[in-house]
Amino acid sequence: MSALAETPPKDASPAAAPHVAAAPAAAAETPAHEDSIMRWALLGGLPSTIVALVLLWVNDYTAKVQWSLTAVCLFFWLWCAITIRGRILLPLQTLSGLLGALREGDFSIRGRRATRSDALGDVLFEINDLGEILRTQRLGAEEATLLLRTVMTELNVAIFAFDNDERLVLLNRAGERLIGQTAGSSLGRSASQLKLDECLRSPEFVRTLEMTFPVGVGRWEIRRSSFRNRGVAHQLLVISDLSRALREEERQAWQRLVRVLGHEVNNSLAPIKSIGESLEELLNCEPYPTDWREDMQSGLSVITARAAALGRFLSAYARLTRLPPPTYAELDVAALIRRVVGTETRLGVKLLPGPELTIAADDDQLEQLLINLIRNAVDAALETGGGVSVGWVVAPTRLEIWIEDEGSGLPNTSNLFVPFFTTKKEGSGIGLALSREIAEGHGGTLTLENRTTGRGCIARLQLPLSKPPDSAV
Repeated sequence: MSALAETPPKDASPAAAPHVAAAPAAAAETPAHEDSIMRWALLGGLPSTIVALVLLWVNDYTAKVQWSLTAVCLFFWLWCAITIRGRILLPLQTLSGLLGALREGDFSIRGRRATRSDALGDVLFEINDLGEILRTQRLGAEEATLLLRTVMTELNVAIFAFDNDERLVLLNRAGERLIGQTAGSSLGRSASQLKLDECLRSPEFVRTLEMTFPVGVGRWEIRRSSFRNRGVAHQLLVISDLSRALREEERQAWQRLVRVLGHEVNNSLAPIKSIGESLEELLNCEPYPTDWREDMQSGLSVITARAAALGRFLSAYARLTRLPPPTYAELDVAALIRRVVGTETRLGVKLLPGPELTIAADDDQLEQLLINLIRNAVDAALETGGGVSVGWVVAPTRLEIWIEDEGSGLPNTSNLFVPFFTTKKEGSGIGLALSREIAEGHGGTLTLENRTTGRGCIARLQLPLSKPPDSAV
């Protein structure tokens, strides 16, 4: 078996590589004849030569015949040995070269004239396939690495990687801006020299710190994790600026606050101003109209009512912003629901039985939440003459309390929990927002949606069965 090595074009794609490996198959016709000769030489030629020499010299032949036939046999034996050496040694050298290329990372070399007629040919085919697989895998790894580096470069968060000696081995463009140094001047430096040692030695993997960097003073979120590269432990440090995001959220919150407050204050001040001007004109009239007392009393009543409404609005807003954290204690769920249902006297609320259990929660806050939900459900049911039902079920980790009403339903549920949004004429728009704050303060959720089995709405309050971690006791 003769074997050579060829190198596919460097720009050959993985799809074209099988064609490169299979191209020399046409040359397999020539070694097929040589293979039969080699097999004959191994199985019959050499043994036959030895037997012939023994018979030649033990029989009574002339010396000329003996030496002539011996020379022919030796020449034939030498030819067989050279052929066998070429058919074994050269393929082994080719295999050695291919394995050396694989060891050096050159996966483009392929063996030629490989056949499936012997073991060495099978090995050559397998090495060719292995080289193609390794080349495809390396190409995919290089493309993935390039994509990762591109993503890291474009990220707006600072990324640093430190080796086991806390020396910087990688950073992105945002990291260069954060420390005020280029990659060329910062790679290889220690974390203490870069003033990042406090971030690496923190016992917490995620924390928020007030730190000073060349870009300025701010509030930063520090995320630390570990990874291994070539068997060596590394630390990955991700630093993101929270100050900018917090300032943007704060600005939007102030804009919403000013917009809401401005709307409500203008709704009250506009009629007060108009009525005040009318009363001033009335007092400047000489003589006074006969019904001036009635006009004066009516105008002052409107001013008083609008001032009272503005005061209620500001009081409700202050109540929303001053909601304290829940104080946890053992709470009997069934007793709480029965007590809240008993406070509603306008309509008989149907209480469905549920499991007896206790949870850790704030009794006062949950009572206020359920009062708001049941009151809203009764208000909706009174408009249509429907009913209200309350029940609760227990899941493996959560408690769900539901309140159903047979009211007219809600045309739009997207703004229900927006503060000061209300569908009632006399509503303040604060009840549902406050209820959701209470639910989320307990680690739960509150949803309100239209029923699918009939008219009306259903409110679902979900609470954890156990107290959330780091909560007040």
